[in-house]
Amino acid sequence: MILAVDIGNTNIVMGCIDENGVYFECRISTDKHKTEAEYTVTFKHILDVYGIDLNKISGTIVSSVVPPITNAVKNALTFITGHKTLEANILANHGLKVRSDNPSELGNDLIVAAVAALKEHEPPLIIIDMGTATTVSVIDKEGYFLGCIIAPGIKISMEALSKEASQLPSISLDAPSHVVGRHTAECMQSGIIYGNASMIDGLIDKIEKEIDAKATVLATGGLAKTIVPHCTHEIIYDDEIMLRGLMYLYEQNKE
Repeated sequence: MILAVDIGNTNIVMGCIDENGVYFECRISTDKHKTEAEYTVTFKHILDVYGIDLNKISGTIVSSVVPPITNAVKNALTFITGHKTLEANILANHGLKVRSDNPSELGNDLIVAAVAALKEHEPPLIIIDMGTATTVSVIDKEGYFLGCIIAPGIKISMEALSKEASQLPSISLDAPSHVVGRHTAECMQSGIIYGNASMIDGLIDKIEKEIDAKATVLATGGLAKTIVPHCTHEIIYDDEIMLRGLMYLYEQNKE
């Protein structure tokens, strides 16, 4: 099995995976101030908690959108496992056919998810990742990665509302029983949850019209499971797509 780590702006997702499945998955907060030694201790403790035998880890791979801590995490994983840590990025052997204007701008997380999606589903594909930002990647029926849509993430939107509007409180992400809110917190919850669900539905409609095809829609990210149930389109929620994408990329690049 391999140890796969996806470094996002808000969370670091790590897990052990092989062709038989995921052995564990967990999330920790991304901290740009942590040292390499601190990440080493954190990762080692997590592996101990989940009872992972280090001798059974055959390799490690990292995907990152947070360059300041990428090397610290890679070095920590290499120290723990004894294996050189590969990095999934635009320079890796990923096999994607990219039609965007500047492929070098393609985020590592988008590459990883697209690799997994194409391995497991027939295009065209729409891949929604709801994290710090909400990204919507599009792969056409010929398997070309066309580009993506980037929108403010749910937590960013919530924090901005509470910060900039003095009379609006911080709220929990619970869906109200009706769309039209009866009090302030409920009004905000409706806007965040039903508003994002409607945005996703609307974008799917526009994308399918633009590519002139019905697409398979996948969703991932820590907040997707809160929004997807309120969408009208059929959307496959897949919280392990990043780990599987990293596994596929590891196999393609380990030599």
